[in-house]
Amino acid sequence: REQEGDEVFAVVEKIRQTSIKFDRDADAQAGAELQAILDDLPRETMIAVVRAFSYFLHLANIAEDQHHIRRRRAHDLAGSKPRDGSLAHTLERIKAAGIAPQTVRKVLDIALVSPVLTAHPTEVSRKSILQCQHEVARLLDRRDRMALTPEETEESDLALRRAVLTLWRTRMLRPNRLAVVDEIRNGISFYDETFFSELPRLYAQFEDQLAANFPEHDDWSLPSFFKIGSWIGGDRDGNPFVTADILRAGLRLQSTAALEFYLGELHALGGELPLSKLLVAVSPALEELATQSPDHSPHRADEPYRRALTGIYARLAATAKALDQHEAIRHAIADARPYAAASDFAADLRVMAESLNTHGAALLAGGRLRRLIRAVEVFGFHLAPIDLRQNSDVHERSVGELLTKAGVCLAYEKLPEEARIGLLL
Repeated sequence: REQEGDEVFAVVEKIRQTSIKFDRDADAQAGAELQAILDDLPRETMIAVVRAFSYFLHLANIAEDQHHIRRRRAHDLAGSKPRDGSLAHTLERIKAAGIAPQTVRKVLDIALVSPVLTAHPTEVSRKSILQCQHEVARLLDRRDRMALTPEETEESDLALRRAVLTLWRTRMLRPNRLAVVDEIRNGISFYDETFFSELPRLYAQFEDQLAANFPEHDDWSLPSFFKIGSWIGGDRDGNPFVTADILRAGLRLQSTAALEFYLGELHALGGELPLSKLLVAVSPALEELATQSPDHSPHRADEPYRRALTGIYARLAATAKALDQHEAIRHAIADARPYAAASDFAADLRVMAESLNTHGAALLAGGRLRRLIRAVEVFGFHLAPIDLRQNSDVHERSVGELLTKAGVCLAYEKLPEEARIGLLL
């Protein structure tokens, strides 16, 4: 009403109320009235109506999500039984079924859970719209978790109004179709918003709950059985724009995203681990890492963890440059030797964790450092494998070419189906 005037607002309300009557009461007269209203709408009013209902549904979904979060937290605070679908409920069922912890461990050792991100031509959500929606969700979540003063409530109300106003005045649709590289970047943005933080947190939570439920089993350091996959940049079936160059670009963009995340976490760890060796002992391996560091500042001479982190950061920045021709946003203090593999990077991080664990600082090892080690195990230097989807005729030619080159079969494409299956098996 504020932005479009009373007349448009009245039309939106009339449509809303008539729709409810038609849907809830199966009122045929309301259906006919609704049809007549929509048929007679001028173009500009129609656009406003479509946008109003689109945003109404977006905002209602955000509010509903927040309601479920609120209810879940209320149950947790009240000490209710674990809800269906939660890790705690799953572990209760496993215990009740008498399944041994060794069996659980064996399953997790061979398990692979890999949800796959896909891109579709119909995906039109703009990042600007998503950011506004995230802001609304964040503000609602803050209101639920904090007792706000009247002044803070007023500020929150104004912030919500700003977010909704920004939504209303932001173009909802893209004027041009996304290129494949844009789809790749969109897919990677989900890692920044969710996977980078939530997957390591989920692993830590699962390990801690397993240890609490099965204390007789002394090692619940889990393998990284839950990883993300992607089709974006590799889905060639019927898409002539997904080329070898696009695949290379996709791999490079993914790798850069992973390395930038790690570099940011290393920088944050430097602020969290200013421990002085005048006050805490360190392992010989950690001392060696600190000695190898290019950080020779006298201000950090007694801070081996910070010096070790500076050296690790320099090596990772060099890795980003070598792998992806990417310059770290925060420059390293000196050139260093790149890591040959993500496992080498993880090994240096474990040296830090083991030193903290064995010298009275396990609590510090169990926070950001623990989550970073898990992230490196999950995402490596590649972020996610890209599945190559292709038309079966192309697969047939490619497999035939490979088998010919290898001297295994010179006429794979001419073989009958059963013979091909037998050969491949």
